[in-house]
Amino acid sequence: MVELVVAGITKQECEDGALPTLDNEAIWLGLAFLVIALIYAAVGQAGASGYIAAMALAGFAPLAMKTTALALNLLVAAIGTFYFIRARRLSWRNVYPFAVLGFPFSLLGGAVHLREEVYYPVVGIILILSSLQMARSAFRKGDASVASPSTPPFWGALATGAVIGFVSGTTGTGGGVFLAPVILAMNWGTAHQTAATTAVYNLMNSAAALLGAYFYWDQIPASLPWWLVAVAAGGSIGAFVGSRYLSDRWLRGILALLLLVSGIKLVL
Repeated sequence: MVELVVAGITKQECEDGALPTLDNEAIWLGLAFLVIALIYAAVGQAGASGYIAAMALAGFAPLAMKTTALALNLLVAAIGTFYFIRARRLSWRNVYPFAVLGFPFSLLGGAVHLREEVYYPVVGIILILSSLQMARSAFRKGDASVASPSTPPFWGALATGAVIGFVSGTTGTGGGVFLAPVILAMNWGTAHQTAATTAVYNLMNSAAALLGAYFYWDQIPASLPWWLVAVAAGGSIGAFVGSRYLSDRWLRGILALLLLVSGIKLVL
């Protein structure tokens, strides 16, 4: 079990089975998670990289960050999936090729624990490079979606889903933050279609990675129930706005900024 002081609870409260009393740090983290979930959910993401960055600043242990981020990611991804399906933005044909191998490889990645000082900087660099690609497509002259998107090729999507599944499962990032830049760069969907696809991918891969990390569940802080309430509120608002009101260009621009910030946080 991680140090429960970080999570804002006492050991006796956990043993008694009562809901924990939050300290100031846990409350501020909850507010940060709410804002992160709101912003990320608007672009079909679930916020795992943002949660990880916030917990890293709070001094959480790597396994606590990974398992907590996956649990929060799972809930926000479920909310995002609901809203994008309701808004009829989702094409299952665009989703399942990524998920066929994405799920088992994410399950495998969830069981792997790598040293953060080696792996997180690499992931951070990937996110930063992805953000540059997103910014280029969002702010170049003309409509970035003029060319009609093509359906993802089955074998290409299969390989992409497997690689991203393992990487996201290992780091606890859910996968959508890596998948979205690939889909948009390859013109496999509009920004709204991409947001819907990555929401479902995040849902499947977060569930798989969390199952894979079963032996590390005792590292999850006991403040998690309160944080789940916070991300549910933020994720609901963000997914509703993103699924209905944001333009493709705004979606790309917001995602580019999120990728850049997340990448810098992970590198540092």
